[in-house]
Order: sequence, then structure tokens, then C-alpha cells
Amino acid sequence: MSRRLANVTLDNLDDLPYRCRRCVFWELDPVNGNRAVEAGDPGLEKEAWISSTLLEWGSCGKIVYVDGVAAGFVLYAPPHHVPRSIAFPTSPVSADAVLLMTAHIIPEFSGGGLGRMLVQGVAKDLTRRGVRAIEAFGDLKWEQPGACLMPADYLLSVGFKTVRPHLRFPRLRLELKSAVSWREDVEVALERLLGSMSPERALRPV
Repeated sequence: MSRRLANVTLDNLDDLPYRCRRCVFWELDPVNGNRAVEAGDPGLEKEAWISSTLLEWGSCGKIVYVDGVAAGFVLYAPPHHVPRSIAFPTSPVSADAVLLMTAHIIPEFSGGGLGRMLVQGVAKDLTRRGVRAIEAFGDLKWEQPGACLMPADYLLSVGFKTVRPHLRFPRLRLELKSAVSWREDVEVALERLLGSMSPERALRPV
């Protein structure tokens, strides 16, 4: 069984699950997001976001392939590239942090170490860029496996700390004090986040 990790690009964007390929929850603000959905082709907006982010910032996602089949992915970007982040009551994301937008492992591929492989790729990328922290918006009432938000209690359990509390959507942060701490602490934390949840509770966007 062969495994391969690749950066998300316009060439392989269609390898994301159909629902994820057309999801623009994070990529657009609420108003423009609704307009894109009403227009009937949010996939075009997804392409535009990937293209501009790649040009202005660089790699913003990873896809892992197993025998040529896309088995999981993760998306991440600085807050100024993620319009939806401004809509949360606990925004803004810190300027020195990268936002963990969404992540998904295809259920049939879970438990095979693919989460670790994805996280190692992200770790290598962000360490090279000198990133100081990773942040995420958690959901304290998370009940929908298909939602784009991640459960706050799970983020807290793997090392994130609350930097701005809220009754529903706290903002959480994991410090990346050095390249070593990033590789050791964050790989472990995000591997748990990506790999140890049951298939029906896997993180996946709408």
C-alpha cells in the first residue's frame, strides 16, 4: 500500500470529497458565502480562494493519498485569509497564529496513521515559516459531525488553551514555542484530533 502527501492545489482540488470541494464556510464571509451558495456554484469561489492564498501566502492545505485515492485532508491559513473568522464573537484570531480551519479523514481510512502523516506535513511547512501558534474556534455545543467547527472540549483535551472564553464559541490557542515543541507537542495533539475520533465523529465540513 503506497502513501503520498501532496499540497492542495488547483490541480488536485477535485480530489477532496464533493461536499468539501464545494464548501466555502471558512473561505467567505457569511454574506458572500450565502450568495455563492444561492448562485449555485460555490466551487468556483473555493478555487478562487485556493488560488489567491497560494499566490499570496503559500501552501494552505495537505491531501494524503493511499494507492492513488484521496484519504484525508487538512486546510489552514493566516486569519487575514479566512473571512469567516471575523464573524465569530471571539474573533479576531491573533496575528501571529495560523488558523486550523478544517480537517477530515475518510472514515474507511481511519486508524492507519494518516492523521500523523498529514500533521507532520503541516508541521514541517509551518515550522519553516516561523509560525508562533495555531488557533481554532471551538464549539462547546458541538453535536453535528458534518459541521465545520471542531468540538471545544476535544481541542482543550489535546493541549489547546482558551484565550477568549465564550458560552458557545471560545477561541483556543496552542503555542508553538519552538520548532521542537511544534513537532513534538502539536503533532501529538493534532494526530489525536484527526485520528482517534470515531468515524461518525470525524471532523468534516459541510
